[in-house]
Formats: sequence, structure tokens, C-alpha cells
Amino acid sequence: MKWNLRLAAANRGIWKASELQHKLAEHGLVISAGKMSGLWSGNPASMKLSDLDVICVALGCEIGELLIPEPEQVHKPGTDEQPKAAAAGAPAVTPKRPDGRSLPPL
Repeated sequence: MKWNLRLAAANRGIWKASELQHKLAEHGLVISAGKMSGLWSGNPASMKLSDLDVICVALGCEIGELLIPEPEQVHKPGTDEQPKAAAAGAPAVTPKRPDGRSLPPL
């Protein structure tokens, strides 16, 4: 999913995170400056569904404007394509013994 809050806000004439923060507070959602910065500038790691409801009401938008599906990012298991983390040189997962101890180095 792609987080699209800034564009949805800009389409409604809201150009600063602080403007949206005040608008959300008018609708009962008080967000700290740090959390607002995260919502405004990137992809939030998690969010309450009730917070999404307030954002949609405050902006007068549908959820589809805030969350845009990216089906091309989904890969089926067993295909030749590797997940992005593995392809980017992420460390390999080391198997462990059944008793929880790690295996000796190769």
C-alpha cells in the first residue's frame, strides 16, 4: 500500500502538516507533532482504523485517496523473484537447532 496523505491534503488546499494537525484536532483527533510528521512525510508503520475515519472526515475524502494499492509489490511464494530485502543484500537467515541454539559456522 502507498500512503497518500500529502496529496489528498494538497488537493484540498492544505499544504502544511500543522494545518492538517489543527483540522484533525477540530474533529477530536489530537496528534503530537512527532506523529504528525511521520504521517505527513512517510508511510506510517501502523494506524488505528478510528484515526483513519477521522482523517477521512476532516479531509472529506474516501479511504482510497489515502491508501493506494500496489499489487505489483506482492510476489507469490515459489516464484523466481526474490523479495526486495533479500535482493538488496540483507543478511541471510541462519537456521537454528531445535533446542534453540545456533548452528556452528560453516
